[in-house]
Amino acid sequence: MYTRFAPRILKLCLGYTGEYAQAQDLMQETFIKAWQHLPAFRGNAEVSTWLYRIAVNTCLNHLRTAKRQVAEPLLEQHMATLADDTGEPDEAVRRLYGCVSQLPETDRLIISLVLDDVPYSEIAQIVGVSEGNLRVKIHRIKQQLVTLFHQHGPL
Repeated sequence: MYTRFAPRILKLCLGYTGEYAQAQDLMQETFIKAWQHLPAFRGNAEVSTWLYRIAVNTCLNHLRTAKRQVAEPLLEQHMATLADDTGEPDEAVRRLYGCVSQLPETDRLIISLVLDDVPYSEIAQIVGVSEGNLRVKIHRIKQQLVTLFHQHGPL
């Protein structure tokens, strides 16, 4: 379970914290909680959906107790897959992640899961909305990101 889902959970935690070390701690805390509550898992949802929900709750609890604002998620590991030939993240990618960090909490979660290719049905379960409502939210989030991106001027 850890090997299969750890990279996705880490990316999700990175989106909330903006700090790699903190995200690793939250990811590990997520898997500890999952392991402790594995007997309570009823199988009503996919394991990935269950893990995402635990990760989201873990991150939100951390942010509440730390009373911190989420930093811009310009994260080396998360953006490494989007790097240009020099190995550095493209300026457009940096701006995009800066725009994502300005979104409300739920919208950040949704767009992060979309970018991780999580099926819409799973995202809807994680967020607690219908799939139709999710599609509308995704459309609006994309429009908002385009607006935010263009507010920063040309590249």
